[in-house]
Formats: sequence, C-alpha cells, structure tokens
Amino acid sequence: MAMWDSVLLAHHDRGRVIPPGYRKLVARSNGDVLPTLLVDGYVAGVWRPVVGGIEATAFHRLPAGAWDGLAAEAHALLALLAVREPRVYRRYDRWWDGLPAAEVRVLA
Repeated sequence: MAMWDSVLLAHHDRGRVIPPGYRKLVARSNGDVLPTLLVDGYVAGVWRPVVGGIEATAFHRLPAGAWDGLAAEAHALLALLAVREPRVYRRYDRWWDGLPAAEVRVLA
C-alpha cells in the first residue's frame, strides 16, 4: 500500500492514475489516502469494509462489466480482511458523508 500512497500523494504526474477532480477526495489533507477503486487503471471511487461485504462508492457511473470486476476483487479482498482487525478502517468513516456517490454497492 505504501507504494500506491506515494503515487497518489507525491508523484509528479498523478493524472496517469487519478483524475484531477478526484485527488482531493481520495488524498486527505492529513496525509491519509482512502482505499480506492480502480477501473481501467484509473481511480473511480473508494471502498470500505462493512457488515456483509465491501461497500464500493463510485464517483461516476460505471458500466456493468466494471462492477463485475470489482465484485471479483471484493471477494478476494474479503478473504484477506477476514484475518485483520476491522476497526482499523473506521478511521475513514467520517469522510464518507461528503463524498460524491454516483453509485454505491455492497459487494459480498
């Protein structure tokens, strides 16, 4: 994760992975970087673990095929998160209310 954070926070040409309008939504002023959704190599939204799966918040409408791919990734991610402390991700919860949410899905 640290390498990905460096791309979003410090890399000179962030536009290769994150649209300029999304940067301030994902990289917070205190240096936190919210967990991101990637679609076709670009940040398209954020995710967080919730009861029943992974809540995926897309900043713009995504095609059905993108959601299929995100669901497959969420399934794999749930196996990894199952052995981790779930409260770690709660530190991001305060930012969710202010995010643009074109689509929100819980991927199980």
